[in-house]
Amino acid sequence: MLTVYGRATSSNVQALLWGLEELGLTYDRIDCGEIYGGLDTPEFLAMNPHGRIPVLKVDDTALFETGAILRYLATIHASESFWPADPLERAQIDMWAEWSKYEVSGRFTGPVFWRTARTKPENRDPKLIRENVDRLEAELIKADARLGDMPYLCGDTLTLADIQLGHVLYRYFDIDIDRRNLTALRAFYERLTERPTYRKTVMISYEDLRNTF
Repeated sequence: MLTVYGRATSSNVQALLWGLEELGLTYDRIDCGEIYGGLDTPEFLAMNPHGRIPVLKVDDTALFETGAILRYLATIHASESFWPADPLERAQIDMWAEWSKYEVSGRFTGPVFWRTARTKPENRDPKLIRENVDRLEAELIKADARLGDMPYLCGDTLTLADIQLGHVLYRYFDIDIDRRNLTALRAFYERLTERPTYRKTVMISYEDLRNTF
């Protein structure tokens, strides 16, 4: 039995849910974090001592850190194209997944999304936001170059690397910022929006997060 702990509007939870859906796995989800609270309870901290979401409960075992959870699930359930068995082939995907998590998601969620959509207009710092968008897009340019030669980040089919890159793109293209004209990245995003799994888990309203700071 798989149980996800985390609110549906968390981008890290969305990456996990998208992965679960792509793998065709059945799961339950329990809201926690933000307005739902619960991250500082003894019960939750016993599952994740860092007090962060998501957590995946696999029967009686709790797993945390989105990337680690996705790798575990992919190792058990994924096809060769999504997560190869060969260690060297797998590493080619994993290195882009790690880059996406730290250099893209890390440069977007706090520095850009929080400072725009989550910050009240009167509290925003346009100069800092512009600098942060530039830092983010310095990394997105690399993805744009790869995606000019292939439909997905690591080839012709969706892989775990695309989960880690793609789960932030809905908000990146949706929020009110000036963006570079990254045509291959935009085409990649539009391909993702055609996937029912992406629409179900990622393309959801974040209105309850707006202007909270």
